[in-house]
Amino acid sequence: MRTIAIVGVGLIGGSFGLAMRKAGFDGGVLGISSPAAIEAGLQRGAITRQATLEEAVAEADLLYLAQPVDVILDTLEQIGSSARPECLVTDVGSTKSQIIQKSQNCLKSGYFLGGHPIAGKERRGVAEADADLFRGHPYVLTHSETARFHPVENTFRAWLERLGAQVIEMNPAEHDRTVAFTSHLPQLLSTALSTTLEELPDGTARAVFGTGLLDMTRLALSEPELWLSILATNEAEVRSAIDAFSAVLAEIRARLDSEDLRCIFAKANRFAAQIRHVKSSS
Repeated sequence: MRTIAIVGVGLIGGSFGLAMRKAGFDGGVLGISSPAAIEAGLQRGAITRQATLEEAVAEADLLYLAQPVDVILDTLEQIGSSARPECLVTDVGSTKSQIIQKSQNCLKSGYFLGGHPIAGKERRGVAEADADLFRGHPYVLTHSETARFHPVENTFRAWLERLGAQVIEMNPAEHDRTVAFTSHLPQLLSTALSTTLEELPDGTARAVFGTGLLDMTRLALSEPELWLSILATNEAEVRSAIDAFSAVLAEIRARLDSEDLRCIFAKANRFAAQIRHVKSSS
């Protein structure tokens, strides 16, 4: 793999470029993005030069689509049959089923491998890029049911491991169902909590709070445009996650004056302890 093209030089794309450099990649890293993002990416060292999508498709061994989900879908249509047969096209979209389906419908050459790094920040842009962003975090890879194995996949997987990512394989439906609960629901809970507090008739919530509220509202700082495309491409699974949470919340409401509430706290404590143990062990 001699040439990488990062389509979307933002937080994830920029971090991938920086991480590959830190891991020892010495080939060219093309950047396809807005003029401001390209300038910042060059200054950060995340890319080596600017390119158009057409130039990138003609040159790259790896096309890394680091864009919002709706833009990734459009980019796959633009690539069409232009990718070289030996080129690996991968993405970082937070939902996978529609992206995998689009790749099957649109990509007539090259090899597509769905990807989702479970890493990020509430702030976007290449200025926030971090060479260690993926280290110690899951990186999900997804295939279509009809995809044939391509040797370039092993090369990409090896690079991800050199970046310190924890590679996990899932099918698209399993991925979307899981992240609806572990990623999309937390975002919506943080958004709902912040909206509830914003709509309080007095301003005391802005003065009487501790670090717990800061933790709970951090995700509400995320860009809405990014999340609107994520939720639109995983609507059914997100609705199921909201229903499941609403049922537990209703149970808590019904048990507020009961000792039975203790068992819910115990379940919550067990899960919170388990995921912290997994994280500290990784």
